Amino acid sequence: MTQTDVLVVGAGPTGLTLACDLARRGVAVRIIDRAPEFPRGSRGKGLSPRSLEVFDDLGVIEPMLAAGATHLRHRKYRGAEVVAEVDPEAGVVPTPDRPYPTGLMIPQWRVEQLLRERLADFGVAVELDAELRGFDQHADGVTATVGQSRIQARYLVGCDGGRSTVRKALGLSLRGHTPDVQLMAVGDVEVDGLGRDAWHQWFTGDGAIMLCPLPGTDAFQVQASHEVDQDGAPLEPTLARFQQTFDRVAAVPGVRLRDLTWRSSYRVNVRMVDQLRVGRVFLAGDAAHVHPIAGGLGMNTGVQDAYNLGWKLGLVLAGHATPSLLDTYEEERLPIASWLLDITSERLDAVLDAIKHTGGGVDAVAAPELSQLTLGYPWSRLSVRAASPAAGVRPGDRAPDATLRDPVTGSPVRLFDLFRGPHFTLLGLGERGGAAPNCAETALVTSYLVGPGGLLDADGHAARAYGTGALVLVRPDGYVGLVADAAQPQAVAGYLRSL
Repeated sequence: MTQTDVLVVGAGPTGLTLACDLARRGVAVRIIDRAPEFPRGSRGKGLSPRSLEVFDDLGVIEPMLAAGATHLRHRKYRGAEVVAEVDPEAGVVPTPDRPYPTGLMIPQWRVEQLLRERLADFGVAVELDAELRGFDQHADGVTATVGQSRIQARYLVGCDGGRSTVRKALGLSLRGHTPDVQLMAVGDVEVDGLGRDAWHQWFTGDGAIMLCPLPGTDAFQVQASHEVDQDGAPLEPTLARFQQTFDRVAAVPGVRLRDLTWRSSYRVNVRMVDQLRVGRVFLAGDAAHVHPIAGGLGMNTGVQDAYNLGWKLGLVLAGHATPSLLDTYEEERLPIASWLLDITSERLDAVLDAIKHTGGGVDAVAAPELSQLTLGYPWSRLSVRAASPAAGVRPGDRAPDATLRDPVTGSPVRLFDLFRGPHFTLLGLGERGGAAPNCAETALVTSYLVGPGGLLDADGHAARAYGTGALVLVRPDGYVGLVADAAQPQAVAGYLRSL
């Protein structure tokens, strides 16, 4: 029997994000997947601004940006005639507090590839063809049967998708409903006769078909109404049937689909579990919640589930926090899952209404909430206000970026660069910014003074975002944990001891 700290089941974006976060903290982690080889289908194809911030922290943002594209135009047609064209993110540019203000179009398989490469930097590789057959919990951990082997882990995390083996073994159900929305056929194809400068969309009373170029490849993701048999039952998607749908719905001569490399069918479900933890076993991503694809939040919410859980497992396993800290994973992420089901259902309705009208398309999904930058945890026990200083952020808020300046070298310094890593970050803001508390727990904290005698806020970006005369403790996942008056360093020590 082999041993590890955390066994991650499922090597999609959720499991890989968690494994990367744990590995950089020195946690012994194994990540398994029952697939015999890595997937090449596009599946999800977009990262939200908040997910890009997560990948910035994990040290993989540059290759992500290089592999993706932003500001893809949506081109809507009636036959060969263009009836509307729009960039849903037109005019959106980076700001000091939001360095990644737009989503990134990138196929999911590429996201997984880049995360696997980052994970390899820590000496960890995905174990393929490794199916979880069962597990038992006991006082000290979990004993899992993987293939013919047994693995002893202190914790197990199910990141194994909507048909999760882990969830079923826990006896948990995805509760909710399946709306009466038409089944969708999806695939990856190459296309002759269409440019790669836009997401091409056709909607008619006879069906729909969309072709979206996938950055860094020669392929398009096709999303289409299913062809049906004489009884109206949906037929399995094939290259010939995708072409048949295109010819029937778009009817643009000279456009040919070829080289179908992946295909699937998608039915809308609005379902979630009612708990994310049973003892030493956790659920994350699609294993815990499934929802309409409107807004592209599936892959992104799984990434952020993992990011929320990773630092908490790391602290507990290192002995810096009690196991009760792990209860806050469910406390913080279950309400987010509920919100996710609501917002994606709402945006799906908006799209279905928009495509009834000429020029309507999937850009109707757009809403500020889909950036996920406004999500936070104000209700959490980890969000503490020790006083009411003139702070611009509240406990539970996402901690914004800002550009500062080193007073000695004159070099620019980003707050996100200071936050990067597995530590808490304490910001002392303004002339009364204060100092780090004198306690053993400060080994977990990196402290910075922003103001006289410290980093310069020449343009006032940090002051506008964070206020002045305050101590702001930023959690390892980039959310504000504590806001205290500058004269209350003991509040920081108390917060850390409470973990």
